Amino acid sequence: MNVLRSRPVLRWLVPSAAAVVVIGGGAAAGTIVASADPALPERSAAQLLVDVQNAKVDGLSGTIVQTADLGVPSIPGVTGQGDELTKLIAGSNTARVWYAGEDQARIAIQGVLGQTDVIRNGKDVWIWRSAGNTASHLTVPEGKTKQPAASPTGLPSTPQEAADAALAAIDPTTAVSTTGAAEVAGRDAYELVLAPKDKASLIGQVRLAIDAKEHIPLRVDVYAKDANNPAVRVAFQQISFAKPDAEQFKFNPPPGAKVETQTPEQLQAEGEKKAAEAKKQHGAPAAAGKEPAGSKVVGEGWTSVYVAKAPKTGSDGKAGSDAKAGGQEAAALEGVLKSLPEVKGAWGSGHLLSSTLFSALLTDDGRVLVGAVSPEKLYEVAGQK
Repeated sequence: MNVLRSRPVLRWLVPSAAAVVVIGGGAAAGTIVASADPALPERSAAQLLVDVQNAKVDGLSGTIVQTADLGVPSIPGVTGQGDELTKLIAGSNTARVWYAGEDQARIAIQGVLGQTDVIRNGKDVWIWRSAGNTASHLTVPEGKTKQPAASPTGLPSTPQEAADAALAAIDPTTAVSTTGAAEVAGRDAYELVLAPKDKASLIGQVRLAIDAKEHIPLRVDVYAKDANNPAVRVAFQQISFAKPDAEQFKFNPPPGAKVETQTPEQLQAEGEKKAAEAKKQHGAPAAAGKEPAGSKVVGEGWTSVYVAKAPKTGSDGKAGSDAKAGGQEAAALEGVLKSLPEVKGAWGSGHLLSSTLFSALLTDDGRVLVGAVSPEKLYEVAGQK
């Protein structure tokens, strides 16, 4: 199923007040031949798509750097404080990765508040956070091979994750081409380009550098329209395709670590509890794989707009356990709202957050509209109640 039909707005980053749309869109693979370096055989865009989707390696390790400059204006109390959110919208994050098969993988993410390690070794999954020296242990049920989500930021942890999201978005609204050869982390690569056919999109193009030999993505760049530098880059800074030593996947909690052991049943119960709490606060939760209740997508492809109910800010003065649970988030959201520019029109009134890559509108009647489009497009959609 085309991801755009079920989830047309790909939200890689979700700050308190708005979802940052990085990719929306997708086109049939063309037959443009890559004008690659003479050292590389020619590959068409269609061939490169097949290569990256069928890539399989026995092992790898490397250093990945994710950088972002989303052109978000300064928001008092939110940006400019050197925190995690600031690094996500205008900064960089570094991670080390090790992979030796579906049941042996590790990623260590360096953040402002410390390091987070996610380790899969057979049935055992460990999540360790240096901040607080806490560790969670989970035993994976038989037959479950999918790697645990590693990124606490919501951004792609690896170029492969970013590329999978981009490739899943391909449909007739996208032009697919190649630009020739590139070099990433000392390796030769082909560059595949996805660009919106609809010029109304704020996204200019998405470029994937694909390893010429192993066919995995080494770098993914997302450009705003008419920009010379990428707004988001996820790239290997160093990579080796040698299979990592088994010791890399063994984890022993550091001295003094607070260890919590969870079973699949406990995780399920925890998920059900959170779903029940969300239902009390925001209404019935969405079924798995579906958008939240009350949300919708207007339009198609790169210029689609995601519309949903805004989170409650808690300004109604109601108390209780639900209010306490979301108190901090609500207070942060309310502060952000007050700092955003006020806008109004025939559609109503609200607050606007805009950048070179996306626009987000929070209306006074309780809606959030997000898209890789201009504010004018959001106003148009807001008027379609």
